[in-house]
Amino acid sequence: RAVPSPSMRIPRRETRRFLLRMLPRASVGAEIGVWRGDFSARILRAVRPAKLHLIDPWAFQAGDAYRDAWYGGKLAADQAAMDEIHLGVTRRFARQIAAGVVEVHRSSSAEAASAFPAAYFDWVYVDGDHLYEAVRADLELFGSKLKAAGLLAGDDYGLPGWWEDGVTRAVDD
Repeated sequence: RAVPSPSMRIPRRETRRFLLRMLPRASVGAEIGVWRGDFSARILRAVRPAKLHLIDPWAFQAGDAYRDAWYGGKLAADQAAMDEIHLGVTRRFARQIAAGVVEVHRSSSAEAASAFPAAYFDWVYVDGDHLYEAVRADLELFGSKLKAAGLLAGDDYGLPGWWEDGVTRAVDD
């Protein structure tokens, strides 16, 4: 199947549906940036992965750079709110966690990356910290964790937001 280039425009409502069709069934994948696990649930239903690693620090980010981020005050007011969101994810996927299909990593993506060998993942979906340096680091760190024909995908390319075009610049670089 053809993989779209970053310049290929797909209507926003179709992007995740398109991606889910690209991901191979019974694969090993990771979602970086889980929030409440809504897309994680869609991945589980559509892809039925052999293993899905959910990576998110669920850490409140204070400061002006993150003021408009969900985890910087826009939707979660403090660390206690982030702890509740994490607990909600572990409850939501308790059955899949117990079955060994889902593994939750409450850590930064950089910390989590060090736990995986090279060529481990069939695919990685990057939707964590959207600031330039963080996106660039995720792409570099997890690119080396992909199998030869692996897929590295993400969210919010070409979209404006609090991240000051960090996603687009990091992908383009």
